[in-house]
Amino acid sequence: MRIAVDRRRVDPLRPSRVPAGAASDARPADPAAARPAGLLRRALPAVLRLAALALLLAFLFMPERFAPLFAPLTQNGAPAIYARTSLVDLTLGHLGLVFGATLAGGLVALALGILVTRPRGAAFLPLSRTLVQIGQTFPPVAVLALAVPAVGFGAEPTLIALFLYGLLPIFENTLAGLRDVPAAAIEAARGMGMTPRQRLLRVELPLALPVILAGLRLSVTINMGTATIGSTVAATSLGEVILAGLQSGNTAFILEGALVVATIAVLVHDALLILERRVGRRAAGAAA
Repeated sequence: MRIAVDRRRVDPLRPSRVPAGAASDARPADPAAARPAGLLRRALPAVLRLAALALLLAFLFMPERFAPLFAPLTQNGAPAIYARTSLVDLTLGHLGLVFGATLAGGLVALALGILVTRPRGAAFLPLSRTLVQIGQTFPPVAVLALAVPAVGFGAEPTLIALFLYGLLPIFENTLAGLRDVPAAAIEAARGMGMTPRQRLLRVELPLALPVILAGLRLSVTINMGTATIGSTVAATSLGEVILAGLQSGNTAFILEGALVVATIAVLVHDALLILERRVGRRAAGAAA
């Protein structure tokens, strides 16, 4: 029995016919269709941050407009909005405490980190680490109790407590950033004839800056919540609203103070994170 064999030649240059349905399934996805979804995904965090900032400013400058929202949390006709002191003034005082303590702590921690990463100061690393850990060992309330007899009531004891409490993350990140600078970059700077000071200012610190900023961001975030205890020693902070709510049993005051502090902490954290990422990209480009 013979088997019929199709001996027709197939031209390799002739495109093969594919059914219409199969051809439509093999088409790649339209990039233009996926573009709006990608843009929305990237823009959503910025929109949420702007919305949170707008709500925060509206509440600080026009708190009475939000009274109906907090009224269900009050009892016996208690006020729903804290009005003894301007919320704007309390917020500015709160931010002043946080950024003042963080600035001082950042300068000290940065100086210690630079010192112990130099050959002459390496022996002081254990002592420096012990000193910066004191703030984390003693709770801020204990630091306030010790500082009030020495400097009195007001912002000073709160600044001392926040200063000590924020040292550790900045110091440890400074150490990590300076130690992670590529040896090739340092050798190249040495080969160009740079002095140790020039290498530190032009090579090491710029490359370590993203890691240092991460420690600074962590310190600010920690101190943003810790600064509320400053109101216990008559410092101007948003803790005054929370303490008033605790003393009077007014849940609305407690929630108002907590929400404002939390929103500011999130916004400042995100702003520093964006700065950190931009600096990191610039440092990576310089290292490359």
